[in-house]
Amino acid sequence: MPAAVYGTPPADVLETPKGARQLSPLIPGSDDIAQIADASLQDVALLVPPGAVEARYVVAQALRVLAPGGTLVAAAPKDRGGLRLKRTLESFGCQVAETARRHHRICAVERPASLTEIEAAIAEGAPRLMPSGLWSQPGVFSWERLDSGSEQLLRHLPKLKGQGADLGAGIGWLSRAVLESPDVTKLRLIELDRRAYDCARRNIEDDRATIEWADVRNIAPPLADLDFVVMNPPFHDGGAEDRALGQAFIRVASSALRKGGTLWLTANRHLPYESVLNEAFKVVKPVADASGFKIYEARR
Repeated sequence: MPAAVYGTPPADVLETPKGARQLSPLIPGSDDIAQIADASLQDVALLVPPGAVEARYVVAQALRVLAPGGTLVAAAPKDRGGLRLKRTLESFGCQVAETARRHHRICAVERPASLTEIEAAIAEGAPRLMPSGLWSQPGVFSWERLDSGSEQLLRHLPKLKGQGADLGAGIGWLSRAVLESPDVTKLRLIELDRRAYDCARRNIEDDRATIEWADVRNIAPPLADLDFVVMNPPFHDGGAEDRALGQAFIRVASSALRKGGTLWLTANRHLPYESVLNEAFKVVKPVADASGFKIYEARR
């Protein structure tokens, strides 16, 4: 029977089964663990995500897809869910062998013939329709509400026109606002997280919009000749702050815009984006500084 891996466990923490199919929603082209048949895998290696609801969902799904007697080896950093990992597996009816390595807790189990509570964990972590009227899912960035940075940007965003892109589009908050303008002719949404991408496809029902599951830094075909770009770029990678992410988004936006095209950007106040903005754009205008966020309008 085949094997699978969820995420990219450090090689010195967890061995990935040979030929394993990738299940992480953060790796474009991977398979969706929710779509894999029950009891169809023999081995699963799992780098457990940090959020409590998301973690229980992923562990429950991993146990669901394992055949009875199949092996699950799961790891998580001690300070990002590792200390509760054994209890989580035990709550699902597993006998757990726990070890520690490289600041991770590692738990190995054989999938028992019967499991407990996994249906509730899967239901709790599944996509849902929110009070806002939008679909979202635990684990997606700011999944329960509009994040403060995007909220600030929406307060200052003018009615746009022409063709544009929403880089790191999430579940579609900014794109929905952009598409309220009848002068927008085309909008390309790019999102790395498949869960957010799936939700955006439900949330954006507009023939002018195309929604793509891709890494902004490696888009095919490349963006070009755009009139505008909107974005609230990420600045975390694997839980650690990575300021180069947002800087890369800014450079992609610059290369995608026609001469005179405009970038509308929201960013946490502490992030050092001014130098790359000034390098990549002819005119950079600070529009607002409030609630810990900066809003910029930058012209190519």
